[in-house]
Amino acid sequence: MADRENRPGIIIRSILFFVLYNAMGIVHSLLSLLAAPFQTFEQRYRFVNHWTRATIWLLRVLNGVHIRVEGMENLPRDEAVVIMANHQSQWETFYLQLLVSPQATVLKRELLWLPFFGWGVALLRPIAIDRGSPGSALKTLVREGARRLEEGISVVIYPEGTRQPPGTLGRFGIGGAMLACRSGRRVLPIAHNSGDCWPHRSLIRRPGTIVLRIGEPMACEDGDAKALNARVEQWIRQQTGALMDPSGAAR
Repeated sequence: MADRENRPGIIIRSILFFVLYNAMGIVHSLLSLLAAPFQTFEQRYRFVNHWTRATIWLLRVLNGVHIRVEGMENLPRDEAVVIMANHQSQWETFYLQLLVSPQATVLKRELLWLPFFGWGVALLRPIAIDRGSPGSALKTLVREGARRLEEGISVVIYPEGTRQPPGTLGRFGIGGAMLACRSGRRVLPIAHNSGDCWPHRSLIRRPGTIVLRIGEPMACEDGDAKALNARVEQWIRQQTGALMDPSGAAR
């Protein structure tokens, strides 16, 4: 594509995106903090995610990043689920908030200490865990996750624990599957190729199409969290592989 070859143009638009994205985030997080005491959780969730929608819009208009969602028919209706997705960039942390609403994201607690952005995220009742203490983190995930699910709030977890390069998949932690089994909820598997357009640890935003695939919900059979985790990982691994062609570009 011509846009991909126009490297100077991509760099300029990427820098402009970075500036506008952060400026909007700072202003909107302050507005969200001011409005929060007067809002219900549902109202607060919608208000905070105005920035999310603006970010996705800016990414499309300024950087030429489009989104194609496959499997919308698999989204459960009127049912809180455990969402397990691969992790490649910040993009999915934004878009999944719009795809499944309301939701609570499992994240490391240090993110909530970030000025402006962390404060805004804290308003959405995420499940903050201590990555330095795996045992404590798992207990927090299962306990707080069960509470959110009982309240009708889906829980999003990235079982790899950290972002991975496009086309690769890290080892899956057991937390999401364990939460699903212990709470009697289904897992909704999701795969995508966001790292192709929004690479981790890079200012560059490459034009292209991010494809997000939603699989059929998977139930925990006989309380076997390990088996459920393996099934989810296998599906996501197959899908992330299918989203790449031999040259390494997203289909």
